[in-house]
Amino acid sequence: MAVNLSKNNLCINQIIEQKNEKITIESDEIVPDIKPDVLSIISSSGNICLHKKEVQDGKVRIEGTVNAYVVYIADDENSSMRAINANIDFSKNIEMKDLKSSMQLECTTDLTELECKIINGRKISLKANIQMSLTAYSNENVEYVDNIENKKDMQLLNEKININSLIGNGSTKVYAKDTVSIDNVDNLSEIMKVEIRLENKENKVSYNKILTKADSVFKIMYLTDDGRINSVMATIPVMGFIDMKDINEDSICDVTYELKNIIIKPNNVEEHSVYVEAEFEIFCAVYKKQEINIIQDMYSRTMDVKYTQRTIKVIKDKEEISEVFNLRKQERIDEVKQNKIYDVEVKPRIISSQMENGKIIYQGEISLTFIYGQEGTTRINIKNLVEPFEFTVTSNSIAQKMRIDTSIEIAKKDFVVMADSTIDIKVDLNFRLNIVKESSINLIESVTESEKKDRESFSIIVYYARVGDTLWKIAKKFGSTVDEIVKVNGIENPDVIMPGEQLFIPR
Repeated sequence: MAVNLSKNNLCINQIIEQKNEKITIESDEIVPDIKPDVLSIISSSGNICLHKKEVQDGKVRIEGTVNAYVVYIADDENSSMRAINANIDFSKNIEMKDLKSSMQLECTTDLTELECKIINGRKISLKANIQMSLTAYSNENVEYVDNIENKKDMQLLNEKININSLIGNGSTKVYAKDTVSIDNVDNLSEIMKVEIRLENKENKVSYNKILTKADSVFKIMYLTDDGRINSVMATIPVMGFIDMKDINEDSICDVTYELKNIIIKPNNVEEHSVYVEAEFEIFCAVYKKQEINIIQDMYSRTMDVKYTQRTIKVIKDKEEISEVFNLRKQERIDEVKQNKIYDVEVKPRIISSQMENGKIIYQGEISLTFIYGQEGTTRINIKNLVEPFEFTVTSNSIAQKMRIDTSIEIAKKDFVVMADSTIDIKVDLNFRLNIVKESSINLIESVTESEKKDRESFSIIVYYARVGDTLWKIAKKFGSTVDEIVKVNGIENPDVIMPGEQLFIPR
């Protein structure tokens, strides 16, 4: 009789390849005719916008722009402060040998440094050093055998396991748009520096829909017509909806944001204001917890049965936890004194991590770049400071051999110059840990049977258990069943078989 197979489908999301790539983008920029020559560089910073990710077999092509902001001292009689804004377009091919065009690719970027050198008074050279972290995912529907419908004398070794299977992927684009008011006495001359970050990220899953929301925070430093420097901060909420079938409140979401484009310009319609626009693309992968039945092994007492198996990686447990590290410190920086602080760049970096059962210990540093006013002038200066840190995240979900992807978000930064010229430093870093426990399982894909076995005529066999024996192995070896061996021998705990134990094996 032919074997009637019951089959099921499983959607899996496997990490195929991960790669960290350092790239360098270089560009020469001409000082606009309306601006004075460059005497010296004060600061250079920027934001990375990703426009396109073209996934191909064996490589990915990434296109984007570095929005660069350079503050300089002009070569004029007043040594005034001026700025150059430049957009450096780039297109890079990055090889990933296991990548296929059908795969999903996640890319995170970090502008580690923007170097600026003076070629001559009318020309500067920019070099952007970018760290890219790329992860390639394969989404695949796998069909497997989960039962034999006409069992007869077929013996099945079943196991029920809990996994997180992929429901689907989705994306949407959202925009942060607003008109930001500046001081009424300020007539904006030019934008000197722009910092963008996302705070308070949240997502909520309802029936067939995902709601994502966050706060986009803009810090803009600008120059006025009368040569003064000032800054303004704005928080603009962003919200997006992603439609996806078969999801509900119990579904698990992985959400990532990509900055696609930035527009910051004076508002020609409304005085004393700046028009702000940022485009973000939101990507979401949704998982569900489910119990599946897998057949680990099978045999027949009367027929020769063969089967083929495939080994796949599945996510057995998945969780995201968030912990906040608080840096509270007072530092005396003689150069700053009682001068006004216009901005402080905060760049956290994890140097190393050590995982133990129940906790992970991070060692790192926070780079602080103070941009402050120079006493008695309208000029600004820069002071760099590095604060080392150690932070421990504890959770019962953390264990050895788990995959933990950690991202850091700046949740808060506050710097106050005290009366004694010390600076009260408050920085909150939100550590987001995506914890995944992966496991390899064997799935049966096909089953075939052949002619009836030639069996010896013994009705019962006396067998002495060996190291590594299980009742299943013994029953399969002699064409018996686990239930019959348990019954004949009066075994109370079928999971415990001692070496040397005498067993009667009915045939």
